Amino acid sequence: MARVKGALATRKRRNKVLKLAKGYWGGKSKLFKTAKEAVYKSGQYAYISRRLKKRDFRRLWITRISAACKMNGMNYSTFINGLKKADISLNRKMLSEIAINDEAGFTALCEKAKTAV
Repeated sequence: MARVKGALATRKRRNKVLKLAKGYWGGKSKLFKTAKEAVYKSGQYAYISRRLKKRDFRRLWITRISAACKMNGMNYSTFINGLKKADISLNRKMLSEIAINDEAGFTALCEKAKTAV
């Protein structure tokens, strides 16, 4: 029986890594060893960024809500506390969308939060 050296599997594995490194600058897209390191590191960055994105959006929503609250004469924490006491359960994403697109609706929410506090 002929001896199998595994060159095909090695080439496939290397091409898979080089394909992922396509578009990287310099040797990172051409040389297997540096490409492997770059792909590994980019995978780590992607994993971390998927978690950071959630924090960043929440921070953005809170900033938008806070700005809209200040326009209605109250601060963010009082507004959120008033909504909880008034038993209005809207998440921050929806509150920020209301603050941007429906100023009258957000003013009504602020009034309800003021009366509940």
